[in-house]
Amino acid sequence: MKDAFVDLKPGTLLAPVPAVMVSCALPGIRPNIITLAWVGTVNSEPPMCAISVRKERCSHDIIRDSGEFVINLVGEDQLRATDYCGVKSGRDVDKFAACGLTPVAIEGFTAPAVGECPLYLACRVQSVQELGSHDLFLGTIEKVGVRQDMLDDTGRIDFGKMRLTAYNHGVYYALGGTLGFFGFSVAAPDVLERRMKELK
Repeated sequence: MKDAFVDLKPGTLLAPVPAVMVSCALPGIRPNIITLAWVGTVNSEPPMCAISVRKERCSHDIIRDSGEFVINLVGEDQLRATDYCGVKSGRDVDKFAACGLTPVAIEGFTAPAVGECPLYLACRVQSVQELGSHDLFLGTIEKVGVRQDMLDDTGRIDFGKMRLTAYNHGVYYALGGTLGFFGFSVAAPDVLERRMKELK
């Protein structure tokens, strides 16, 4: 028998989560970037994501008033900028300029993507739910962009090139090597061997 569990106070211990920068903007003001831990996929058809933002954060009202946000995945090369954008307020500093990041226009959106990030998901807000400490913004993913250098020779996304990062209760982590793929537990031995070689 495994060791017994120790009961803890209920808390947000779902981890790790992706490290992301969420960009937002309103016409006539400089765009902003917020670093969020509470980000997730919530639906496939239509593709949807949700983010949760504290009401007092500068980006909260921008996202509420603009009705859009852009989730930018973060690779190891963008991690210092990501951390900076999490500890500094857009009320006090232009985060794009301070971090040397490039705002990239997205057709139909006021909010830009972060040009240095490997991939973005541009979302249109469908609803806002007040939860307590945070408001949950439910968004439909309307556009996805990937940096060209993140594609392999066949034009498919090479997630290994992105060197994506994870966040685990105040600490950032690099993702490790490939452990398996969807369906590996029931794959035929020859398929398992071939796919694992492809994924290395």
